[in-house]
Order: sequence, then structure tokens, then C-alpha cells
Amino acid sequence: MTIIDLLSANQPFLLTAALVLGLLVGSFLNVVVYRLPIMLQREWKQQCSELLKVENQSTLHINSSVKYKVFNLQNPASHCRNCNHKIKPWENVPVISYLALRGRCSDCKSRISLRYPLVELANGLLSALVAFTFGPNLLTLALLFFTWALVTLTLIDFDHQLLPDSITIPLLWFGIGINAFDLGLGVSLHDAVIGAIAGYLVLWSFYWVFKVITGKEGMGYGDFKLLAAMGAWMGWQTLLPIIVLSSLVGAVFGIVMVLAIQRDISAPMPFGPYLTGAGFIMLIWGPQISSFYLRSFVG
Repeated sequence: MTIIDLLSANQPFLLTAALVLGLLVGSFLNVVVYRLPIMLQREWKQQCSELLKVENQSTLHINSSVKYKVFNLQNPASHCRNCNHKIKPWENVPVISYLALRGRCSDCKSRISLRYPLVELANGLLSALVAFTFGPNLLTLALLFFTWALVTLTLIDFDHQLLPDSITIPLLWFGIGINAFDLGLGVSLHDAVIGAIAGYLVLWSFYWVFKVITGKEGMGYGDFKLLAAMGAWMGWQTLLPIIVLSSLVGAVFGIVMVLAIQRDISAPMPFGPYLTGAGFIMLIWGPQISSFYLRSFVG
């Protein structure tokens, strides 16, 4: 009996495996979300120094990263940002370690952000939902990577208003490749390519129309690439629902933020989290949403 046969015969085992895998990957995503923007800023600063032919003497003072000359996804080892305590393996078990440590560093007792276990738990639940929806197959494995990329992009954009090319561009090509091999997502290669092109051009057009009318930039180029990646995965047919859903969620969230915490209505807000949320909704419930739309508005 193969692993796929075993998972097919036992759905609870499939969901548990997806949940555990999602929790473990969620722990790594926390690392990526924190470190990748710092790595990019260091790289950009170095490039600017070389271009201007000046010595790069200042240091990026971004939390604990200032202590390390080499700072990437591998080095330094996971540590407390406050006291530099090296985190032991048993202190790095998703969710469980946070609860066991009561949300504090085992050495200096400083608080550990609640976001770490929440990201791990959310990633685990989303992974289980993907496995439940698509079953035990290669497509599910591919869609898990897609989901994890969306989680990472959501958090980075929320923190830094940045959607790194190192994630969005590979995600786009991966989507075209998945549909080229027809793993069962139901999107033809033609629709995937048109989806990538249209996804980019639609938001690019909105960007320039808005800029010409207002003189301001309404969104970043990362948003274009993100929607292009979603079009590559799910086809051009999903682009309009994704844009509509993301706009509605963004508008509601913006109104809540203004009313709840008196947020400046003119302050910039990242659009990426709303795109990723709408994209995931279409991935899981796209057929139902399309069917509802056709019944309600088309007849």
C-alpha cells in the first residue's frame, strides 16, 4: 500500500498529517517573515553603497539583526531577540512550546509575541483545509506550497508594505508549471498564461489611471505580480471575483480601523493581504461562488 493509498483510506489521518505539517512549516514561515525583509534591506543598502561608491559604514538597526554580520534564513540560529538566548529544539515546538513557556523566554523571561503561535496554528488549519478539499494527491502538495506562500506574503506586506519578488515571481512560474502538467486543478495552460498576463495588466492599468487622476500611487508593483501569480494558478476566470472580494474586504477593514482606532483615512494600507485572502477563498470555494453568481445575477 502506498502513502497516497493510506491517506485516501483514512481521511482523519490525512487531515492530521496536513495539520502537523502546516504547524511545522508555520514555524519556519515566522522566520521567513521576520528575516527576509531585513535581508532584502541589507542587500539594497549594499547595492546603493556600491552604486554611489561610498563605504557602507552604518548598520541597519532592526531589532536583534544589528548584532549579526551574517543574517539570512540559516544564520544565526533561532534566538531570543532580547537576550540572544539560543532557542533549544524543545523550545521551538509549534504552539506547544509557547504554551509550555507561558509566552516568555526561558532565559530572560521577556514576552514572546503571540503572533508566533497564531501564525503556526493558522497555517496548520489552512493546510488541513486544503487537504480536506483536494484530497491526497500531488495537486494538494502543490497547493500547500501555494497556501504557505500566500501566508508569508500576507504577513510581510502587513508589516512592511512589501511583496518580495523572490516569492511572487517563482509563485507565478510555479502556477504555470502546475497547470502545464495538468495535475487536476482544472485550469488549462492557455487559461493560466492569460491569467498571468491579465492579472498583471489589470492592476497595472488601475495603478496608472489612479495616478493620472490623483497624482498618487494607489498600490505597488508587487500587487500586480501577486495577482498575476493567482491568475497563473487559478486562471483568468477568477481574476474579477478576486479583485471584487479583495476590494470589499479591504474597504470593510479600512472602515473598521478608522472607527475603532481613529486611523488616518489617508494613511497607506497594504493591499496584498486582501488579495491573498480573496485568492485563497477562490481556491477553496471558487466553484460555489461562481455558481452562486450565475444563479443570482445571470439566471
